[in-house]
Amino acid sequence: MGISTNKKNQIEMMKMQTIESVVAVVLFIIIKLLISRYIDTIVSGNNSLKNRSKIVKKAFNIIIISTFIIILLSIWGVDQSELAVFIGSVLTVIGIALFAQWSILSNITSGVIIFFNHSVKLDDTIKVIDKDYEIEGRISDIGLFFVVLKTKENEQVNIPNSVFMNKMIKKKTNA
Repeated sequence: MGISTNKKNQIEMMKMQTIESVVAVVLFIIIKLLISRYIDTIVSGNNSLKNRSKIVKKAFNIIIISTFIIILLSIWGVDQSELAVFIGSVLTVIGIALFAQWSILSNITSGVIIFFNHSVKLDDTIKVIDKDYEIEGRISDIGLFFVVLKTKENEQVNIPNSVFMNKMIKKKTNA
């Protein structure tokens, strides 16, 4: 007795899903490597940026992995309306959590912007100009949430990235 047409269709569908999954995995690896190399080229020649690059890579990896999981779920037949409801529910919960702590998202975004596009770098001496309180110090770390300054008095000052982005910064130059 031969295999029924229903079984043949299921086997063909499984083969197609397997091929699509392999393509998705290959694309995932390629995209991850390209982003990693791009970030590495930005920090090449500057050892002080390597810690920052790890943080930025982690942020991009979370986005890439999330997208990859959604693609795999859709390939393997999770009903798109169910997937949309699930993703909508997860995003709603995350949105409420981030709305309650909106500064977290703002600081992460600001940290990525500081990494790629700010004029100050690690070990620069800067002055944060504020009408109430001016802070001067050397940038000892730029993390995902805070810029850390070491003052002349050897105090450590943590400035949230979003605040750092919104303040006027005066960079000291060695004359």
